[in-house]
Amino acid sequence: MGTLPFDIRNIQWSTLDDLPHVAYHVCAVDKEKRIVDILFKFDANAKIVLHRHKADYITFVVQGELRLYRPNGELKEIRPVGSYVEGKANGEPHTEGGGDQDVIAFFSNRNVDNLVYEILDENLATVATFGMADFKALMEAQAPQPSTTVA
Repeated sequence: MGTLPFDIRNIQWSTLDDLPHVAYHVCAVDKEKRIVDILFKFDANAKIVLHRHKADYITFVVQGELRLYRPNGELKEIRPVGSYVEGKANGEPHTEGGGDQDVIAFFSNRNVDNLVYEILDENLATVATFGMADFKALMEAQAPQPSTTVA
């Protein structure tokens, strides 16, 4: 049986000028539960910026394959559609992106103290950060998701 594409018609994707090859939709930010849930869409055959996860996380690949690369560009791991992976905060810095098609992955960041991601330069120095407050602001700036009310 072939792979069916994930229907993204009702997802309002956003981008940031300084972060090429990735679109996002912030699903939830819960300060009390310390959770930030995000859908990411990574471009096919491209890599996003070098970064480090600053919170524990879970990924679920919804479409395509998620490719992870070490800081030197070496392919580290391929996560096919349907992969569910748990990761710990402060792991190895990496880049990631899609395989031969855009990849869509759900990231559930857990136990967030403040920071979710550190953006790094080629020397692994922090050049930017994204925290819970940043994702809350991004979520509030998004267009509301469509919903259907059943009478």
